[in-house]
Amino acid sequence: MQVRIYQPAKTAMQSGRAKTHSWILEYELATPRRPEPLMGWTSSGDTLNQVKLTFESADEAIAYATRKGWTYEVITHNDRIVRPKNYADNFRADRPRVGRF
Repeated sequence: MQVRIYQPAKTAMQSGRAKTHSWILEYELATPRRPEPLMGWTSSGDTLNQVKLTFESADEAIAYATRKGWTYEVITHNDRIVRPKNYADNFRADRPRVGRF
């Protein structure tokens, strides 16, 4: 069985980085998703794609996957680059102007 181990990104509705420090183990899809004939909703015959296991560290998730005999892929996240911004810089005299002023 193939699993994916990753750290979740923050949602668009979050301003902080809460709930992004844990690691998630997710199963890969065994069967393709297809539209259901009656209602047209997306469905799958595999119920394991609904399961997400959370761990405190990547090592715990890797140890769990190896203990179960699963092949895993660890997806690392890109480091966050914080560029400090100052509101007063919007009104600087040497600021490049865009458009007609």
